[in-house]
Amino acid sequence: MQKISQNFFDLFGIPESFTVDLELIGEKYRDLQAKFHPDRFAHADEQEKLAAVQQSSYLNEAFDTLVSPIKRAAYILTLHNLDIEHVDQSELGMDLLMEQMQLREALDGLSKDESAMMELSKLKTEVTGKLQQKQQSFSLDIDKGKLSMAKKRFYEMQFLTKLLKEIEINEEQRLGY
Repeated sequence: MQKISQNFFDLFGIPESFTVDLELIGEKYRDLQAKFHPDRFAHADEQEKLAAVQQSSYLNEAFDTLVSPIKRAAYILTLHNLDIEHVDQSELGMDLLMEQMQLREALDGLSKDESAMMELSKLKTEVTGKLQQKQQSFSLDIDKGKLSMAKKRFYEMQFLTKLLKEIEINEEQRLGY
């Protein structure tokens, strides 16, 4: 059994980039999963079975990371030896903090019943647009080697992704799901 590469992009045979072809990743995932699935090693010795389980787990982690924009961005930053766990307030900037406060106030200010669905939908569209812009900026920053800017964009993306999830939860609550 061959050793799986440590780099998720190498594992899937794609260039290291924020912009990826999700269909291609899905195809390669299915091919690799068929090759390394533990069921294929049911009659192998215990060491080979364990290796298959580990490789399959690693493959699943790589797939989950590459298909998620926020996880993919974090992974790319860590490949460039940037610590994303410890945030320095100077990296965030006043503009990000103000934007966070305004968007959070917009969400918190909506009524808690179905009458707010139209405003919630507008807010979701606005946040989705902002997230897409930040993702494009992140991709350009990475491509140009502007790692400190990319890290800042990552934190912006992280906030917007979290806010988008909160908006979706609010939608579900208003609809009674």
